[in-house]
Amino acid sequence: MASFNPISAWLEMKSQLPVLQVQDIGLKYLYPVLIALVVLEYVQAKHLYNLKETWASFAIAAGATVMRVITQVFEITLYFFLFQLAEPLREQYLGYSTLGFAWYIWIICAIADDHNFYWHHRFSHNIRLLWAAHLPHHSAKTFNLTVSVRNGWFVTLYKPLFWLWMPLVGFEPIMIATCLIVNSFYQFFLHSQLVPSLPLYEKLFNTPFVHVVHHSSNVEYLDRNHGGILTIWDRLYGTWQAPIKGVDAKFGITHYPEHGNALAHNIFEFQEIWKDVKKAPGLKNKFMYIFGPPGWSHDGSSMTSKQLQKELAQAKAAGMGAPKHDYVRAN
Repeated sequence: MASFNPISAWLEMKSQLPVLQVQDIGLKYLYPVLIALVVLEYVQAKHLYNLKETWASFAIAAGATVMRVITQVFEITLYFFLFQLAEPLREQYLGYSTLGFAWYIWIICAIADDHNFYWHHRFSHNIRLLWAAHLPHHSAKTFNLTVSVRNGWFVTLYKPLFWLWMPLVGFEPIMIATCLIVNSFYQFFLHSQLVPSLPLYEKLFNTPFVHVVHHSSNVEYLDRNHGGILTIWDRLYGTWQAPIKGVDAKFGITHYPEHGNALAHNIFEFQEIWKDVKKAPGLKNKFMYIFGPPGWSHDGSSMTSKQLQKELAQAKAAGMGAPKHDYVRAN
């Protein structure tokens, strides 16, 4: 009996997938532009860069790219499987086998994709286990274009869950994958401090000026502006926050791993979860340390973003300054 070879199985699976044209376009044309923009931003605003942290961002990006290359094959294969699995049901109950590739379907797919991203991103900030995977993207103390590629290595293990409904209802898997990639390309440009406010554009679309809020660890800004391309989701679901005059953004998280290497940033919060689970009394508390919001504690030793924001609002209403804590949650 022949032994199972996972590498051969992966290569075989990959060979059966169609080519994603948007990836080829990105490699040939867009990636050189992105690199040039990073160089230009560095030349224009060196004070926004910390070279040690920039190299750490590139190391994190390299690991994330490897994980993405591996998991994307399984992700798209799963989309094709679900698309074909549900095809008889669509034909029987909805009267069609596929939504096709009409121009308006592309627009609907892009909007649906961005809505998926909003909820994936929001849950990644509100469920601590998912936050542990997403944290490397926020652990930079600087904010510049290199942060855009600083993605957690384990995010791709759960992110596709938010897209599984799309092939079931008839969106073509290649269309779904293309919209995901385009959304990622757009978000690259959100990570800069050199772009001013664009008030009319920001009523519908995300911009760097708006995204600064999301990357800030100020209490006022925690868990805000989760949208990818569009800002309408934050406005619709109550997580919108415009930059506040006089509140300067503080980037990074509130507690850091002992070492600044890429591996440490990717496993740090998982280690913190394990420490909390071990010390927590009872199964309910252990569960909450894993699946509750970041900052939740059974003994008040740390606070969630909602608790911190409520406390700050009460202090301001009483004419007092912002409360000082030795413990605050990561953003």
